[in-house]
Amino acid sequence: MTTPPESGPTLDAASPLPPDIEAADEPTKVPLAIEDWLTVIIMGALALITFANVLVRYFTDSSFAWTEEFSVFLMIMLALVAGSAAVARDRHIRIEYFSESGSMARRKRLAQFGALTIAILFTLIGALSIRMVWDDYHFEETTPGIGLPAWWYSIWLPIVSFAIALRAVGLMVRRGRKTNYKSDAPAAGKKTSSSNSSNNNSSGSKGDAK
Repeated sequence: MTTPPESGPTLDAASPLPPDIEAADEPTKVPLAIEDWLTVIIMGALALITFANVLVRYFTDSSFAWTEEFSVFLMIMLALVAGSAAVARDRHIRIEYFSESGSMARRKRLAQFGALTIAILFTLIGALSIRMVWDDYHFEETTPGIGLPAWWYSIWLPIVSFAIALRAVGLMVRRGRKTNYKSDAPAAGKKTSSSNSSNNNSSGSKGDAK
């Protein structure tokens, strides 16, 4: 015997979806497929590099020393790109006791505040990392593994940081425009019903007067 579904707050982007509901991304000006394809490419490159290193170690008793440097860089890029996708989809971890309690208007303000703090944080990271990139370029720093210019790697930190900040700004704007909350529907329904009843009463009183 199945129990009827309980009424409660609607699912948001942080709530786990039941298996019979398909996840759908919110429409964004910049396609989310960019982060998705970058994630696929980076994970594919990591898999190929790791597999090639395993084969070389197995058959030749040696290893590609340069693969570790590339692997570390790709893993950092994977974390940043995945973080950008998580920000755009509003899928970052949060304390549900605070984020999913109270009225829908309060939840909306908390979502906007969270997106704003993410935007500020990654804007600061991007701005401060520009100095690091400049130092790597000016002093001609090289990587300890294979001697590549260090700014080839460090330049991606401010680029992706600013991209995450822009994604957070876009999320904050979308949360500000979202007004279709179900918790406001009963109040609106009560207002509508009360206005209808007052109209009916007034029309009835006019009829009696006639």
